[in-house]
Amino acid sequence: MSRVFLYARVSTFNQFTENQLQEVKAAGFDVQPSRVVEETVSGSIPTKERVGFQKLLERMESSDVLIVTKLDRLGRNAMDVRSTVEYLADNGIRVHCLALGGVDLTSAAGKMTMQVLSAVAEFERDLLIERTQSGLRRAKAEGKKLGRPAANDTTEAVQRLKVQNKTQAQVASELNLGIATVKRHWNK
Repeated sequence: MSRVFLYARVSTFNQFTENQLQEVKAAGFDVQPSRVVEETVSGSIPTKERVGFQKLLERMESSDVLIVTKLDRLGRNAMDVRSTVEYLADNGIRVHCLALGGVDLTSAAGKMTMQVLSAVAEFERDLLIERTQSGLRRAKAEGKKLGRPAANDTTEAVQRLKVQNKTQAQVASELNLGIATVKRHWNK
């Protein structure tokens, strides 16, 4: 008999998972409270690095079902989401996404959906890279200086205290800087 689990994730502590729980109930799934894993963690953190998701994986077995309300609950990175769904499928766990019509992402139709979503995500990433590179080329052609601005004031302050025979630690303390910052400006 399949057990049904729910993974409900929010990104910040001022957000709540209650809406996700209500969506699952409204979709007709009866998930036992002990099989609901709620987590507050950024979607940019890979699932393999999330404490709650790892605890969920420890509890799930082959033939179980994992429900998420939206694909972005698993992650923002399409490649991470895809690898997570593939890992679950390889372990006999079906993944249902309510926002995609409740489709089982491990089924043939679900795999096709995942491939389309991955292709779109890759396309968007490539467009972003193209736009960024184009903008950098344009800025360079216009003579704009790229990169981090020079910290001349910091260099001058560090050099002034260095001439007074102060140690790097003393300079860091006096200027309220990190030691690495002082070291970077020490021999300029």
